Amino acid sequence: MDIYNEIELEGCPFCGGAGLLDDGSGWCWTVTCMDCGSQTGDFPFNNEKERIEAAKSAARVWNLGKVIRSDLGE
Repeated sequence: MDIYNEIELEGCPFCGGAGLLDDGSGWCWTVTCMDCGSQTGDFPFNNEKERIEAAKSAARVWNLGKVIRSDLGE
């Protein structure tokens, strides 16, 4: 499964910007807005099966709008 082609991300719930699904750390997935920096929490994985499920979970949470946003002064 090519995770990046199989999983669709809605626009950012705050600004409408594009979300980036990222496993750059090699142990967890996050989705981050490329415009305002809003993001999901971390979705950790230990093996390939968990990796796919964690990516789907991160995308589901993002698409539901359950993201973290840091504004100025926070």
